[in-house]
Amino acid sequence: MKAKRFFLLVVLLSFSFSLFAQEAEEMIAQADGLYVEMKDMAAAEEARDLYLKAMQVAEDKYEVFWKLSRMLYYVGSYTEKKKDKKTIFSQGIYYAKRAVDLEPEKPGGYYWLGVNYGVYGEARGVLKSLFLVDDIKEAMNKVIELDRSYEEGGPDRVLGRLFFKVPGIAGGSKKKSLEHFLKSLEYGPNDPLTRYYLADTYLSLKEVEKSRQELDFVMNMEPDDRWISGVNSTKKDAAEMLKKKQFRK
Repeated sequence: MKAKRFFLLVVLLSFSFSLFAQEAEEMIAQADGLYVEMKDMAAAEEARDLYLKAMQVAEDKYEVFWKLSRMLYYVGSYTEKKKDKKTIFSQGIYYAKRAVDLEPEKPGGYYWLGVNYGVYGEARGVLKSLFLVDDIKEAMNKVIELDRSYEEGGPDRVLGRLFFKVPGIAGGSKKKSLEHFLKSLEYGPNDPLTRYYLADTYLSLKEVEKSRQELDFVMNMEPDDRWISGVNSTKKDAAEMLKKKQFRK
């Protein structure tokens, strides 16, 4: 009799776990859909909440952790208060680290770890965050080792901006910045941020015409109402950069 009860309990538990896993998969799929079509903060927060719920019962924790870290990056990027930004990006760092611990040979955890380190540092201020530089480099170099094409040349894009932003005395280099952006373009020639950042680097190297060409490329891109694309916001930034005196003939 006891054996029969134990068997029924095992069956019920297995059935419950199966239902939980299916529910988690559905929530992840719904959150993924919101991410792809993401148009506003409400959609971003809804996707974040779905990933958080899925995390409780999902079998594939790695997938949820890196996607949650990615989602927190977008939520934090469009949050206004610096204090709130730092809190959100800290959460992004936490979940990315958990993803790395689970799957140390997959690029997702490392990439979003490095990205969230970067934006967390920006929220703190560059000079206050120089201690994060080596961590960002380590994360992105690991992504390059695993899959350099990840996020359309994402690791080189991040490193290019890092070398541009960091003071020379702390390891910054406009030459290295340029090298990474040109490499990033090989994998993501239509990425607006790569083009815009490359223009910024060219301008710092007094390559005005090359900078103008990159900005013109961005300005001629088709508008896109998704946050994830970054096209519209980057076009605005490009328009502002073109107002600089270096571009006046």
